Amino acid sequence: MDKTASQNTKEKALSASLGQGTIPDKLYFRIGEVKIITGVEPHVLRYWESEFKIIRPQRASSKQRLYRRVDVENILTIKKLLYEDGYTVPGAKKLLTEKKNEKKSSPKPRVKARSMLAELKSDLKQLQEMLEKK
Repeated sequence: MDKTASQNTKEKALSASLGQGTIPDKLYFRIGEVKIITGVEPHVLRYWESEFKIIRPQRASSKQRLYRRVDVENILTIKKLLYEDGYTVPGAKKLLTEKKNEKKSSPKPRVKARSMLAELKSDLKQLQEMLEKK
């Protein structure tokens, strides 16, 4: 069996076990695994890395790209925007940047929690005063 036939057999086996769009519970994925999970060719993945700042795979000592789960999720999001929703690459970049800025501008959960706790504390004090009066 030659190298490409062996590779295709491995790819088919991996594809059957993973299923497209299903992200296994792993820390890192090689570019071939990401190709199977997302259905996006490696040359397209490398291009998207240069265009979208949210895709930043780490590099192994062997210089192979190691994608994290968040990278794979972002790739699936970009794929949906480009192929299903009909966005252009610049349009998708703009939309993702706007979403990122929205998250930054919304109040942090800690700030919300503190204000809720302060309000609860004052309510409890009022309740305690009412009970002491009786």
